[in-house]
Amino acid sequence: MQNFRFHNPTLLDFGKGTIANLSTLAPKDARILMTYGGGSIRQNGVYDQVKAALKDHEVIEFGGIEPNPHYETCMKAVALACQEDITFLLSVGGGSTLDGTKFIAAAIPFLGDDPWDILAKGAPVTKAVPLGCVLTLPATGSESNGFSVVSRMEPLEKRAFFSEHVYPQFSILDPETSYTLPPRQTANGVVDAFAHVLEQYLTYEVNAPLQDRQAEAVLLTLIEEGPKALENPTDYDARANVMWSATQALAGAIACGVPQDWATHMMGHELTALYGLDHAQTLAVVFPATMQYCRGAKKSKLLKYADRVWGLRDGSEDARIDAAIAKTEEFFRSLGVKTRLAEYGVTEGIGRVGQRIAARGEKIGEHAKLGREDIDGILALCAK
Repeated sequence: MQNFRFHNPTLLDFGKGTIANLSTLAPKDARILMTYGGGSIRQNGVYDQVKAALKDHEVIEFGGIEPNPHYETCMKAVALACQEDITFLLSVGGGSTLDGTKFIAAAIPFLGDDPWDILAKGAPVTKAVPLGCVLTLPATGSESNGFSVVSRMEPLEKRAFFSEHVYPQFSILDPETSYTLPPRQTANGVVDAFAHVLEQYLTYEVNAPLQDRQAEAVLLTLIEEGPKALENPTDYDARANVMWSATQALAGAIACGVPQDWATHMMGHELTALYGLDHAQTLAVVFPATMQYCRGAKKSKLLKYADRVWGLRDGSEDARIDAAIAKTEEFFRSLGVKTRLAEYGVTEGIGRVGQRIAARGEKIGEHAKLGREDIDGILALCAK
């Protein structure tokens, strides 16, 4: 096992009716900027619950944060927050709203010339406005980590940053808030969480059996509970298990002491920026191809994955790996998420993905060895 340092400061308040606890979780003397997306929280009752819980607080609202939050929109929120002397941010929505809010929190006190440098140049975040979260879409795990991903329309880029300063102080997770999610968003959330686990699990052996089994537990739970949530959207137990699995997928525990990959995410971010695909759609397309292309380097973990997650124990090693990759793709498709670029109308120009990554001087994967030629090879596998 590799050395690690683990600290997660986010308080997680999980279960039915927990939005009411905002009245005590949100600081009483704060000027709160409440951020949200396109208005679904007004339709599903979450907005009213939040406003009722914060009736004794000073709250200013900022709506319209997009899926794959736009830098341009976030900067409008930064300007409003500075104008209104905001001292606390509250994200109400899914992972995109929270990712945008984390960037806003870091950008408000940023001392550099351009807050985009946080994402594009890794400019250090030395402080941030404190924030909290009411989660309505289980997927990204952003509710319990310091990661944020933001897109910029000009130029077309999707970039990420991490800072210990943007961990939410608290996150409220009420599974009932996810009852009204469209099937596409429910399925995307399951795929996103599944891929998060694979990025930390399908690398190479470092003798970390506890982390392996924790990762496998999340994968198995998503395989069991994801279809139930799709079939019966008001199945509280299924929704609760999916929500908690998505949180655990990226809360840091399964990453302790193990190598991580994230090549699929890097390629997926470029596909979203260039073609507008949902984040989870890109992961469903690229992950099986990455597994196939990197099967040699990932052989030991792929065989473990085949055995422990899919119960594949018969046949040659190559046959078991083939079957495990096929099972993964079948699972994504069973949720209604396509797994080929051509199915999304992307038939030309995929070489730009590797070109853009190479232009930044980056090599990706757990060994940081995958360059443009490898990226082209992976995307060729999932083109049609």
